[in-house]
Amino acid sequence: MKGILMSASVLCQRALRLWHLRGLRTNCTSIQHFHSKTQNETEEQQTKKEAFQTKEASVLQLYKLHYNPSSYHHNAWNSAPSIIQTDDDEDGWNIRTDTHSPWQESKSYRINHQRHLSCIQNTTDNSALDNDSEAESSSLSPVEGNVISTNFNELARSFQKCRPQYADITIDLTQRPQQIELEEAFSVLKRVGSSKSCMKPSQVSHFLFELSHLNPDKMPLLKSNTRFIMLLRNSVENLPHFTDLELLEVLQSFVWLDMSSAHSMLWLYETELKRRVKHMTLHQLLLAADIWRCIGRKVPKFLQCLYELVPLKKEQIGISELIQLFYIVGEGRHCPKSLSDLLEKLLLNNLQFLHPEEIGIVCLGLFKSKTQISHTTVTCIVDKAHSCVKEISDFALVNVMKLLRFSYMYHIAWMEAMEEEVPRRAPEMSIPGMMHVALTCSSVHYRNSHILTAIAEQIPSLAPHCRTKDTCKLLWAFGNLRFYADKKLMFYSTLIEAMRQRKAEFRHYPEHLLTGLLGLVFVSQFPRDLITLVLSPEFVKVALNNPKLDLKNDLFLLDGAVALEFPRSTGPRLCPKLRKEAAEQCLAFAQSHSYHRPEVLEAESVLQELLGGEQFVRKTMILPFTRTIDLEVHLDSEHRQIPINLTSNSIDLNPENSAPKSSVSQSRETTFKEVSVTEKLIEQLTLSKSSSKPATSAPKDPTSDFKQTLPNVSDPGQATRDAKGVVKLAIQVSNKNHHIINSYSFLGIHALKRRLLKLAGYRVVELIYPEWTPLLKKSRTERLIYVHCKLFQNTEKLN
Repeated sequence: MKGILMSASVLCQRALRLWHLRGLRTNCTSIQHFHSKTQNETEEQQTKKEAFQTKEASVLQLYKLHYNPSSYHHNAWNSAPSIIQTDDDEDGWNIRTDTHSPWQESKSYRINHQRHLSCIQNTTDNSALDNDSEAESSSLSPVEGNVISTNFNELARSFQKCRPQYADITIDLTQRPQQIELEEAFSVLKRVGSSKSCMKPSQVSHFLFELSHLNPDKMPLLKSNTRFIMLLRNSVENLPHFTDLELLEVLQSFVWLDMSSAHSMLWLYETELKRRVKHMTLHQLLLAADIWRCIGRKVPKFLQCLYELVPLKKEQIGISELIQLFYIVGEGRHCPKSLSDLLEKLLLNNLQFLHPEEIGIVCLGLFKSKTQISHTTVTCIVDKAHSCVKEISDFALVNVMKLLRFSYMYHIAWMEAMEEEVPRRAPEMSIPGMMHVALTCSSVHYRNSHILTAIAEQIPSLAPHCRTKDTCKLLWAFGNLRFYADKKLMFYSTLIEAMRQRKAEFRHYPEHLLTGLLGLVFVSQFPRDLITLVLSPEFVKVALNNPKLDLKNDLFLLDGAVALEFPRSTGPRLCPKLRKEAAEQCLAFAQSHSYHRPEVLEAESVLQELLGGEQFVRKTMILPFTRTIDLEVHLDSEHRQIPINLTSNSIDLNPENSAPKSSVSQSRETTFKEVSVTEKLIEQLTLSKSSSKPATSAPKDPTSDFKQTLPNVSDPGQATRDAKGVVKLAIQVSNKNHHIINSYSFLGIHALKRRLLKLAGYRVVELIYPEWTPLLKKSRTERLIYVHCKLFQNTEKLN
């Protein structure tokens, strides 16, 4: 009688769940009830004994079901190795729902910046900074004074609570079915054994549904039972005969049974779903995709079928279906162009109706799938997020930051709002959350002391609990922005110590160590032991053997910086062959990118005309590991130019016939005539400018309001003469991507280059972006005077 009551109770729950599966009702057939017969006490005791027996080899051969007990004991949702890390960039979050009034209207502009650690083509930034792998990282442990970490997957699915319609297309992982005891599960298994010869599809789905209610702690006992293995075999045999409803119900049961995503039979279920995909409704397809996500199995072929059918079913797409699609493409790490165009259009039509958490999941989906959308759409999304910035959770806020980072967009109103929001939220924000905020500020070149100080204050106490990726990306972000945190905070020292404590992990993640060390080098910090490790032959071999990453140029940069900063160092260095290969790669990139920039071509042309010919100006890479070009000029002790473009001992970026000459050069003869820029001419031009509108004033734009003064790089004390009294000038033609937003200050690698050029004996001359670029639209004479002053104004003071 007890077994009958239990069965009736479970059937009632099952019937209610089936009723709520909208879109499945049309395929619903009458549910066949299977009642067990009352058994005597002796039979129940015998069944309990069978449940604890391990399966025999003969049983495996009989049922021909590939079974691995360890496969059942791991689930991608609930567990992960404590040390192994991935680049998911998500875990350890906290949801907050503080409410305040919105901010002012948004403004934004895009930053044209390569998605790399610097200006050279390599994959370190893609993989080490932006890229997300498919596996999930484990959550962080609670830390005193910090919020208790929450599983990322629960937070990523929190948007599904915003609307009741999500219940039709998703599984609510927070509402586990009412649990049954082990004795009741034994009773079900006994019925499985009595029906093994003639089990119908409806019986198979019902048995799995009942067993999925078992307490999770008792699942290992269930999965090691031979009758459960037999039930799985029967489910495979009945695959073609399941109705769509029964097939989805079986898959849902696998979620609660904590089936391993690597189980050998699941590919058969995926194949069967792909076969049926054209005949299923959109709700059924979305539910199936969500089930696969809950199981933790990657099903790219099924998702491709889904994506191809979505445009054909666009009339069925409401807000909940739209946002769920963004979630699916994000978790699947791919969104075909045909689908992204449709999603972007539907998003713009419905953006005003979205809840804050839905905005966050849209941003996360675009970020994870690396889906490119228009600048206008990104701006609209962030505008909407800004309108509810006080209500948005930390998780959603960080997802907005991720989208800005991926899009390399500086959204003025949003970033200004972060100046208040991040300090307010930082004490309860997760470590990965703070890392992503800092990393986005770095990517969009936004240095804000309120944001960075708030993060720097929290990190030292949490550093021992940081993942290596969090530690190293924080160092990169702060170093790239050249933010020197107060020494009292011990920001850098504690993160360096955290890196030392986890040296062993860098063998698996060499890109993280390089990322962190370069960030430290940018702020003139050189932990000798870590640098010795990264330049050791063993580590270099590990770093270069990763086919997914090209770390050669980052090793080259670190090696070159150490060589100039510590010329007497006896530590390990890169081999000459590797340095040569990296230099050639930097040269190839510069020739295809920097060489043809109009501001560089014009600067070269003006210098040639000013100095009297091509032989006095050399376009080169003085320090090839810094990845940008230089215009080199040599002056003797009497300020006369010295020919240097005849023979060169550095990388030549101007090989004969390798690139077209500038438009100015093409209009002149090969022989140049030196222009005499006299004091009288300068005085005349100065007087004429004072009586009219300044000729060099540029239209005001977001980067024209500079808050800091340019360091006097032409200071006489910094100029260096060689033994013959020659002054070597390294003329730098910067662009806006070299600078921190609203500042003359350079970003990490560009500031490092100027520091190293001085150590190498050069005087750095800046044709600074906000000064030189507006001059490109002015007269040639004004450009000649500007360059003349830059070259000779402070050089004359040397005497």
